[in-house]
Amino acid sequence: MKNIDVYSVRDLRVHSSTFLGGAKKGQISIITKHGKPAILALPFDRQLLEVGINLDLAVKLYENKIISLSKAAKIASLSMEEFIDLIQDTGICVVDYSPEELNEEMKVLI
Repeated sequence: MKNIDVYSVRDLRVHSSTFLGGAKKGQISIITKHGKPAILALPFDRQLLEVGINLDLAVKLYENKIISLSKAAKIASLSMEEFIDLIQDTGICVVDYSPEELNEEMKVLI
């Protein structure tokens, strides 16, 4: 999972190049003021322009394993089925089990 970068308003003065570099790489960031979240910064990319902010945010948060599939679908205002279809088209794995988790799931099915 990618971590969300957190910057204070003051940090941005010193670390603006790091902030912008992360954004170019697709990094989501939170900017705080007096220790409280004030701004959610999403990378400005083609996907954001094509699908809109809600859907883009949902996909990025799900891809980075920050939120669950059901929460991502809610943010995107889509049904689970619609959201799954959408992310499969982007190449994001819907089912991402570790080998151990998959073995446990298979035991339940047998």
